[in-house]
Amino acid sequence: MEEEDYTVLRNEADAEPRRYSEWDTHEQFRRQYRDRHGRDPSYEEVISHAGTRRPLSTQASQAQEPVEKKEAEEPLSRHSSSSSDSSSSSRQELEEIRTAATSQGRDRRGTLSSQTGGLMRHPTERNPEAITRIETHRTQHAVTVGAVMSKRSTAKSQMPLPEMGASKPYPPPLPAREEYVVEYDGVDDPRHAQNWPMRKKLFLGGILAFDALCATVGSSIFSPGIVPISEEFHVAAEVGTLGTSLFVFGYAFGPLIWGPMSELYGRKPPILVAAFGFSVFSVAVAVGKDLQTVLICRFFAGAFGSCPLAVVAAVFADMFNNQLRGLAIAVFSACVFMGPLLAPFIGGFITDSYLGWRWTEYISSIMGWAAFALLLFFMEETYPPVVLVAKAAELRRRTKNWGIHAKQEEIEVDLKDLLVKNVSRPMRILFTEPIVLLITLYMSFIYGLLYLFLTAYALVFEGKYGWNRGVSGLAYFGMVFGELAAFIVIWFDNPRYIKKLQANNNIPVPEWRLPIAMLGGVLFSGGLFWFGWTGYTGKILWVAPVFSGLFTGFGIFSIFLSLLNYLVDAYLMFAASAIAGNTFMRSLFGGIFPLFATYMFDGMGIEWASTLLGLVALALVPMPLVLYFFGKRIRARSKFAPSPDIAQDKRRDEEARLQADGPSENENRSQSQTESGSAGSEDALRREKVRKEE
Repeated sequence: MEEEDYTVLRNEADAEPRRYSEWDTHEQFRRQYRDRHGRDPSYEEVISHAGTRRPLSTQASQAQEPVEKKEAEEPLSRHSSSSSDSSSSSRQELEEIRTAATSQGRDRRGTLSSQTGGLMRHPTERNPEAITRIETHRTQHAVTVGAVMSKRSTAKSQMPLPEMGASKPYPPPLPAREEYVVEYDGVDDPRHAQNWPMRKKLFLGGILAFDALCATVGSSIFSPGIVPISEEFHVAAEVGTLGTSLFVFGYAFGPLIWGPMSELYGRKPPILVAAFGFSVFSVAVAVGKDLQTVLICRFFAGAFGSCPLAVVAAVFADMFNNQLRGLAIAVFSACVFMGPLLAPFIGGFITDSYLGWRWTEYISSIMGWAAFALLLFFMEETYPPVVLVAKAAELRRRTKNWGIHAKQEEIEVDLKDLLVKNVSRPMRILFTEPIVLLITLYMSFIYGLLYLFLTAYALVFEGKYGWNRGVSGLAYFGMVFGELAAFIVIWFDNPRYIKKLQANNNIPVPEWRLPIAMLGGVLFSGGLFWFGWTGYTGKILWVAPVFSGLFTGFGIFSIFLSLLNYLVDAYLMFAASAIAGNTFMRSLFGGIFPLFATYMFDGMGIEWASTLLGLVALALVPMPLVLYFFGKRIRARSKFAPSPDIAQDKRRDEEARLQADGPSENENRSQSQTESGSAGSEDALRREKVRKEE
């Protein structure tokens, strides 16, 4: 039955017997009930059978005494809250929500549990947004390591129970665990990050964006010092390039830890630890006395600096709803791509000055310490399941009821389970989800070219035009302005997206994010041809290759942002893991491309090397088109994508089919409701209206 049916029955609980007799004037329902349940065991038989199966509850029932006497004789450790005592005599078992496949069932409060472990309907929540949040939180918990019993914990459960100690008997069972699980207090609960004041979210978002900017600036501020470093340690320039490549390789491996950790312990701990580690290892690079120290510390600085790239987008998904999430992630993406482009001219001027290349790392470390201080004092937890852990702790402390807990606290972390599930989840999502794999390949190529430009621009503007390191770094502002243009286009396009979202009951359709990526792909490919064929001689006015950055910058930003938003919309509850897998592969590309950039441009020539890259970019242009037309079908078969838009489309199709069937279908439905004991035609019509409104 639906919740409306239960409401009708509760309203009729105190009705006169004659009121019930009006429902079944011909005793049709009574005959059907006797035919179906005439041989069912009686209530007394069920109680006696349950008593033989539950000796602890039988022992408790046999030991019933006046409440005052029991409280006087029992030790304090046995006392529980008044709500537990008052309900212990009349409680019944609820169906426990687990991650394993279970049959659907409704407990005595009307809670419907499904095979996914999600809470599909709750009597205290009627708001669709609140119900969606509950479903999301439960699914997040269900797939977190430790939520399901491992082989180790299962083996322990088969061992004999230890004694309570002090000659105390085992206490009677508590009511069902679900009775003690805390939830958010409606859709407007101020504890939920999406309900924070906008100024608070903007302030925290600015701090996180600055943290991401520090990490990305650190990746490329080192590149102008490659030649002085190679000369100081007497190695080839390609070996000095490892300082940039190893930092980006750290981007690849760090998110495998930071992403799942943020889903297990919340967003705040990994972000703080990573900001501290990035600052420490940046100082270590600056004071390094040999090349080994410099390269190893650069790798670990990149590993710690990768945390914002894997987690900040998930934090924005926690704080901003579907209408604003795109703009928030646009700011994050701007920091990710502008950092590597703004840093070279800073590093170039510092390297050419009396300060030397080591001060590039000191500057990076100072920025990291500033970000760490801001995060330490102002960062608040945004991950909804972990926020409920703090709420449960407060309730336990103030009510003295130790049974109150959050679903996240049911997790028992096992190191082997942690490595197998949480660390491997980004890789499983990457290689088992076709959407993630396609998007990651495209973004990896784009990201690799971003760091390849650190070498290509130096070859063109230093080698062909004869500029120094600092001035040649200013050429990247063409790409910076291209990214800003893409950001402005996305900003003004967002109202159109919001209107479509509102018309779709605020349910996002990931494919709506892709049109700008189609345009960006074409412009990016054209920008590569433009750069190569205007800058390979050094005789064409320098404005021409610099202005090619308008196309390449627009393409890089629009492609990256659209596809990243697509991942967040399609894998919302697993956004951190999906982005971690994506970051792993694209960071490998970003680290490898600079290593062969010099050989490729010197061997093929700047114009033909750029032509090759442009052709590859042109071959990848149809990928957003494929996802736009076929992405929904692929997501429907995904194990990780929740696809609420597909479920809504199915409901709409079903409603359209029922309306097309006409009155005959409605008559059949009314007859079916009569046979099942419904409350009458008026209630049936009211339920039908509620379904249409939903």
